[in-house]
Amino acid sequence: MSEVVVRKVSNHSIMDDFVHVVNGIYRGSPYYVPDLESDVRKLFDSKKNPGLAFSDIQAFVAYRNDQPVGRIVGIVNDKANMKWNTKNVRFSMIEFVDDLTVSKALLDAVEEWGKAKGMDVLQGPLGITDFDKEGMLVEDYDMQGSMNTIYNPDYYPHHMEAYGLSKEVDWLQVRIDIPSDVPARYARVAQYAREQIGLRVVKLTVREVLCSGYGKKVFDLLNEAYQPIFGFSTLSEKQTNTFIRKYVPLIDLNLIPVILNDRQEVVGVAITMGSLSSAMQKADGRLLPMGWYHLLKALKWKREDHAEMLLIAVRPDYQGLGVNAMFFDDLIPIYNKYGFKWAETGPQLEDNVRELSQWKPLHPQFVKRRRCYKKTI
Repeated sequence: MSEVVVRKVSNHSIMDDFVHVVNGIYRGSPYYVPDLESDVRKLFDSKKNPGLAFSDIQAFVAYRNDQPVGRIVGIVNDKANMKWNTKNVRFSMIEFVDDLTVSKALLDAVEEWGKAKGMDVLQGPLGITDFDKEGMLVEDYDMQGSMNTIYNPDYYPHHMEAYGLSKEVDWLQVRIDIPSDVPARYARVAQYAREQIGLRVVKLTVREVLCSGYGKKVFDLLNEAYQPIFGFSTLSEKQTNTFIRKYVPLIDLNLIPVILNDRQEVVGVAITMGSLSSAMQKADGRLLPMGWYHLLKALKWKREDHAEMLLIAVRPDYQGLGVNAMFFDDLIPIYNKYGFKWAETGPQLEDNVRELSQWKPLHPQFVKRRRCYKKTI
């Protein structure tokens, strides 16, 4: 068998191979949801990715017989390493054919790149921020992925273990059927939070998000609430503005309940949206010629049958005071109105018992276990 050669992405031709190598790996898969090719390219553009202001990043492509057979990205996030007192080099966007020689060559490339920068632990899959895709799928390969999470074939974890990587943390996702009525427990607690604590749900307008400072207030809350969470590093103002510009046009703000206290402070937010998984599959990574139509159709005209509950954040001093119940009390009737049959959360750390237990009245299924691996280098 011919040798595997790993090349740094250093020109447009290799970047094209980096973007398109997934096409062969996932050809015919009903579960894989492709990224938009334009979004992948923007990750490496410092003018469009403000995370590069405090992170070094290098993409690699593996070749055999001059044909691309895998890819990987190495990331050194200086801000995260400083916050957690670590010297981690992260790997991200790893994809490969089922050949241990290929996966080893890719991981070797990131390991050597990280060691040259003084790093001593290889860790991943993780992106630059906690809002990038993270966690390799280690269970439930027969469920459709989403635009915000990693999907990978079932042979990937075996390759990680063969390389000497071991579990650092796991995440779980929660899947629920949407009830026809708000469970009594949520309704009761939500009423108490409104009447006794003075909390209320508001729905922001695009103008309020973009021009009146509420977008910044929401991300300030996320920065405060997520500080203790594994791997998190504070989002900069430029990152915040980039996320707002990217997602506000895609999200129906009626699906984002914001909780204010009696001083008009933002103390909670739930960011949810109708799923775009099938639309993204039809777009096949490209907005042109017809990808834009499939996305617009799912957003505006014919919604898919489920919602993505991307994240929930509650200010620490308001946790346990009924904010989560207010989210459910608000969203369940809207989900029913929109025709959503079920909903799925983003990845939640398996040891976050408080967060996972809040779903109990909705009879949750815990699905799609994901893993971050690590290895001393």
